[in-house]
Amino acid sequence: MAPRTASRDGGRSPRDAGSPRLVVALVRGFRGLRGHVRVELLTDRPEDRFTVGARLYPEGTDELLTIAEAAPVADGPGWWLRFREIGDRTLAEERLRDRYLEIERPDEPREPGRWLWHELLGLVVTSTAGEALGEVVDLYRAGGAEVFVVRGPQGELDVPGVRGIVTELAPERGAMVVDLERLDLDARPVDDEDYVRPRDRRPRKQPRGRRGAARAGAAGPGSPGEPADASRTDAPPAQDG
Repeated sequence: MAPRTASRDGGRSPRDAGSPRLVVALVRGFRGLRGHVRVELLTDRPEDRFTVGARLYPEGTDELLTIAEAAPVADGPGWWLRFREIGDRTLAEERLRDRYLEIERPDEPREPGRWLWHELLGLVVTSTAGEALGEVVDLYRAGGAEVFVVRGPQGELDVPGVRGIVTELAPERGAMVVDLERLDLDARPVDDEDYVRPRDRRPRKQPRGRRGAARAGAAGPGSPGEPADASRTDAPPAQDG
């Protein structure tokens, strides 16, 4: 059974927990004229993270955004947010399109068996037969589960973080074990230029003014990597779980 994971972090090694922020959302759309934005959740605690008055930052900046309104999307995934500092749709689109939103890393105990995504970057991946598959270079969400992007001798593999495929996840040892017989390698490896990952994957990176914004996500027993509180990176930042 794959252990539970948790978050995303930005551009740091799996053993580096010093990222100052966590990514909690990704801006996906806009509504109306007052600057409402629809965000994809990169946290499993939206009710705590998106309270009125809470402070967020576009990834890689010190630009403060204060939540003025927050509510779940009634007819689909995600939440609607509006910020005091952004008064209309034009400004929202200019400043926030495809941007990750971060929070200051909260001083909260972490649930045992969960990890931030940045703690999973760099894990050495082997098969159950002992074959070297490479290392985790990225994570993304697809269909409610997290997917490990593993780069190595077979090119780039997309490994769903689900029970039966990921048989061992041990960030404390820097290791992950994958059952290749359960992994559909007819659809992978992904080493050709024409391959495009699902829309759930993060968009092209925005220019970053600083390094170290971290994302973290938290995953349940069957999905190693549903976000907790997070931030993303060129390698992913830390996400929230």
